[in-house]
Amino acid sequence: MAENDGESGDFHIVKIDLDERSLAPATADIEHERKVAIYDLLEENYFRPVGAENGPFELYLSNVERRLVFDVRRKGGAALGQMHLSMTPFRKIIRDYFMLCESYYDAIRNAAPAQIETIDMARRAMHNEGSEILRERLQDKIGLDENTARRLFTLICSFHMR
Repeated sequence: MAENDGESGDFHIVKIDLDERSLAPATADIEHERKVAIYDLLEENYFRPVGAENGPFELYLSNVERRLVFDVRRKGGAALGQMHLSMTPFRKIIRDYFMLCESYYDAIRNAAPAQIETIDMARRAMHNEGSEILRERLQDKIGLDENTARRLFTLICSFHMR
């Protein structure tokens, strides 16, 4: 659980929880990635559920029967509703993203700087593609800016990281 008490605007997330039962077992590196994504997300985000007149919001993410569940609440816990997204459109991009991440971490240990940079650029492009898929899938449900979508995509990946 993480919280942000800042009042940077109405349409933002001030608290985010990941369902621990849904998460893949984490290495120290993966746990660090999750914490950084949550920290960055709470520092700056734009999150506007369609039909919500104001915020701020709390978000509870879980993975239930191959569906990503966005449980959105008002600050303080009053339920606003749940959005369920099939993980099917994300499977290939997540798999490809993980392969690039693996290549990147291997390259850091063994490759020349130019090779590392090339792999990192591909990894970032794949991450951007995943966050764009997320924005498209949520466009009629939740408005997100690019950085918020990127950080949420990182958290979605954390349900599958091994």
